[in-house]
Amino acid sequence: MAVTLALLAGLCALQVLALLRAPAAWMPAAIHVTPVAGETVVLGLRELAAPHADRQHLALRLDPRDGWMLRNLSAARQVVVLRGGDEQRLGSSTLAPGAVFQVDGARFQVSAADTGSVEFTRNGNQWRYDGATLYRDGRALPDCPNARISNRALALWNRLAPAVLTISRPLAFGGNLYCGNRLGVERVAPGGALLVRSHGRLQLTPGSTDGERAAVLVDGLDLRRQEVPLTGATALIAGHTRFRLAAGTAGAGTLTLVPGRQVGLQAAPDLKLPAAVTWDWQPRQLWRSDLGAKAWLVVAAALAGIAGATVVSRTGGAVAASALLLVAGAGTLLAQRAGMSPGAALPLLLGAWALGLWLVLPGRLTLLTAAAVVLLAAGLLVQLEMGLGAPQTTWLRYYQKSAALLAIGCGAGGLLRLWFRHAALHGRRLDQCAIEWLLAGFALVALAGLAAQVLWGDEGGVFDLQPVELAKLALAALTAHCLALRFGWHSDAPHPADHGARWLRLVAPALLFLALLGLALVQVDDFSPLILLLVWCVSMTFSYALLARQRLLAAALLLAALLAVAVIAWLRLAGSEDLVRWGFYADRFLVWLDPAGHPHTGQQLLLGARAISEGGWLGADWWFGLRDLGQNAGDVMRIPAVQDDFAASFLINRHGLAGALLLWCVQAALLGGMALAARAAWRSGAAARNFRQAWAARFRYFALCGGGAFVLGHFLLSWGTNLAIFPIMGQPMSFLSAGGSHLLFFLCPLLAFSAAGAPSLEGE
Repeated sequence: MAVTLALLAGLCALQVLALLRAPAAWMPAAIHVTPVAGETVVLGLRELAAPHADRQHLALRLDPRDGWMLRNLSAARQVVVLRGGDEQRLGSSTLAPGAVFQVDGARFQVSAADTGSVEFTRNGNQWRYDGATLYRDGRALPDCPNARISNRALALWNRLAPAVLTISRPLAFGGNLYCGNRLGVERVAPGGALLVRSHGRLQLTPGSTDGERAAVLVDGLDLRRQEVPLTGATALIAGHTRFRLAAGTAGAGTLTLVPGRQVGLQAAPDLKLPAAVTWDWQPRQLWRSDLGAKAWLVVAAALAGIAGATVVSRTGGAVAASALLLVAGAGTLLAQRAGMSPGAALPLLLGAWALGLWLVLPGRLTLLTAAAVVLLAAGLLVQLEMGLGAPQTTWLRYYQKSAALLAIGCGAGGLLRLWFRHAALHGRRLDQCAIEWLLAGFALVALAGLAAQVLWGDEGGVFDLQPVELAKLALAALTAHCLALRFGWHSDAPHPADHGARWLRLVAPALLFLALLGLALVQVDDFSPLILLLVWCVSMTFSYALLARQRLLAAALLLAALLAVAVIAWLRLAGSEDLVRWGFYADRFLVWLDPAGHPHTGQQLLLGARAISEGGWLGADWWFGLRDLGQNAGDVMRIPAVQDDFAASFLINRHGLAGALLLWCVQAALLGGMALAARAAWRSGAAARNFRQAWAARFRYFALCGGGAFVLGHFLLSWGTNLAIFPIMGQPMSFLSAGGSHLLFFLCPLLAFSAAGAPSLEGE
């Protein structure tokens, strides 16, 4: 306990030191655009303080009749104008009946259109598109010759399923083929124009192709030159930065834009701007938040309530602390989602509160819990360093979100641990039927999340969440239950086929869930979790072989793992491109084998390798990152997705390989703690006197093995990606990366289960 508390205090002290050493940074509180008679004001990355905007992104002019008019100058990035609850994307148009749209020289006449479908004619053919399937003269187009099996299955589903269950697929104009959702247009590159179902409407928009851009017109108006009035608009989004339009400024006179998120930072309140643009400067607030003094009053009241409850009883204080932590984390997250910044001091306090609570809750401190607390504190430190070292406000939001989600997870996990303890002390337990219904409900919720991702999301998730994280936890629990039941029966079947049939009936729920999970991942074109599932399957089979004392199976799995390592090493050294021919992650394997030959797509690997090289053994500052603590992070922040996939590269760049070795040791301690907890459950199951105690112990054994297998997979894939041992897999490093869903839906429940044990299930 003392060592863990010392490490936690040291890591929290480093966060405080980073805040104290952070240099002053400035950003615009408001951007004023003054009209110039007869001229257009061009705004871009510099004038808007929008890090993801183009150098020339917006064109503004003041029309004497319509007020301020806005046009998008960017060819690749959209501009969205918000009017109340409605939004308008510049460069796109909703087709109406009777409209005529044109893609280069091809003209189409719209005969019917509503929110669900649009019908148009050309050259005597009647076309209909419903947001998912393209029909010509009443018949769906055949699949394209090079379509994958998953795309063919998706097209079949869209043709058979009701409209509400179809999966959106854009209609692409261009090319020479009429197949799938492609409508051929001569002398136009494929994807020259797109018809997409977005926000419940079908919208026509110019496409982004590598060749010459196609002209896309609606009723003679070129969509690339579309200009809209700002009268009645409340906000606009350009380059991922949201700007609120000050009331009464969009009609005439000076236009005032108030940036709200993803704002660029300046070292000093001094920037040369065009004569028509002026800024109101404000400093970056780290110690204060938009919530004001109310947030600190709430925290003080919460601490007073915890102290009062602790005086009455230690358990009462723990319950109060967990519940208030849960509420505080949820409130901070909601405030951040509403556009209010909680600063950096409040998230730091929430993180320290959450990790400290996890240590002082009733129960014995295990190696697993101690290592997890240290890893979580190290992850918060790395996220804070990124937030302070980046020249924009976006990165600090990752730290704020991680701290809020950690508070929610630890608060809910603490309540769960206390409930388990209370149930054990009073002899309460769930019966077998209730447990199975809970597992079934958990699996259904996870499948519903996956279905939502397939229907409305992509490989990045849905509604800013990653349902696959909850699905991994459900898969581990469901499989643990099935395997625990397997050791509860003794087969006396006279024929091996009967034994196999019984096995199949037993594991059918887990196999079905695994198949549906894999299908959902294939549908959203996200293959990296399939590698995690492979690691998990091998680990679960190995854990079963150990418990069943099947040494031959265990040896075969170890041999297969060694063979996989040898194959990866051979591919990396030989540079073979055989895997590319299989079509599995072909682009990523090509980049992995020759990143220098793909300078654009391979920039993650190249920049990551450069960051690791600059870090060396002692960090880029030669002081293990202590000298640069809280300072500008430099070029390492240019690595795409550095907060997720390449957080380890940032760690090595800032704290050196020595810091990475320390992190490896703590990660090894975490996995070792899981192995020790699983071994204790194994022994408890072997010494159990009745079926229920044996099942509970075996369930705990397999659940810990399954959860540990996923964590091991994340460690392997993340380190392998950062060190270029594997192709880029897009998986966060557990505890270190800013993986919000991974932290809330997988790590926190897993740690709560491992810390709580299963006393209520065992009836002890």
